[in-house]
Amino acid sequence: MPLEKLAATVLCAATLTIGAAPAWAQQPAPKANVAILATGGTIASRGANSLALTDYGQSVGLQPVAIQALVTAVPEIQKFANITGEQLFNVGSSKLSIDNWLALAKRTNALLATKEVDGVVITHGTDTLEETAYFLNLVVKTHKPVVLVGSMRPSTGMSADGPLNLVNAVALAASPAARGRGVMVSMNDVISSAFGVMKTNTTNAATFKSPDGGELGYMQNSEPFFIASPAKRHTLDSEFDIGPLQSLPRVDINYTTLGSDGVLIDAAVAAGARGIVNAGTGHANMPHATMASLVTAQQKGVAIVTGSRVMTGIVTPTSEFTKAGFASAMMHSPQKARILLMLALTKTNDPKEIQRIFNEY
Repeated sequence: MPLEKLAATVLCAATLTIGAAPAWAQQPAPKANVAILATGGTIASRGANSLALTDYGQSVGLQPVAIQALVTAVPEIQKFANITGEQLFNVGSSKLSIDNWLALAKRTNALLATKEVDGVVITHGTDTLEETAYFLNLVVKTHKPVVLVGSMRPSTGMSADGPLNLVNAVALAASPAARGRGVMVSMNDVISSAFGVMKTNTTNAATFKSPDGGELGYMQNSEPFFIASPAKRHTLDSEFDIGPLQSLPRVDINYTTLGSDGVLIDAAVAAGARGIVNAGTGHANMPHATMASLVTAQQKGVAIVTGSRVMTGIVTPTSEFTKAGFASAMMHSPQKARILLMLALTKTNDPKEIQRIFNEY
């Protein structure tokens, strides 16, 4: 072999020796650390048999599944992350309270402030899952993923959706691609933003949809594929701080129907409501009697936000309501407008400032 070729061969071999390790010798990337906070709900419920899909849980005398049993039942989650679990409470989400919200949010913030936790998954009942997700979206201070997950069928049900939903939620919370997207909901292979998601069907597994804003992405083979990011302010960009709060101002919702009067509005004011969201017809329209009671409430210092009982669409300010000192809910459903108004009232009672908040969040 010519000397030049021999030298080139030796140099090439040396390069292979001191360069990157071959694929078989490379170490896998370390798994993320994901904390699961359990709050109860259908995902942790048992039915009397595999066909008991709507009559289950503590209402029929069956105790819920604790977090450790839930994690043990789905060992596949260990593929995506190192798991720790905490049982904060174990109740159906229709029974949760504002105190539960504050405890959940403060614990989530505490966990995510540490270097040991890369993401949080919250198991939750579906009845108020969209409300808890939106509340956390406004008060959690992190870019790390926070994912809410539940199920529409109990753990004992035929074709139970909870196990795969939980695997997908953990995989999503462990993914670096999920950072900075706000609080998310992972259900039925769909990734939704806390801002836009709503429960649209009482029992169907595909109940969670975002009819106006669209989905953030989809889970395929437990891998997230994102197609969008939320444009509204959230998490670290939010101005709201629950650290010093022990409670939230009372805000009630008045549901408008043909012939409604102001009796329920007057009762809310008497009960100490500091804010009222009126779920009007169409573009926030309402009967004269309803309007009269809202005007009286506003004159007493109660903040009024006009929204709509219609599932989709935007409620922009109108001159009639602006002159009365009302703010408009914009694209917030009545239940999410209530959450945002409660937090807004911790900072201001000025209708113009409240409108600014509804525009930005």
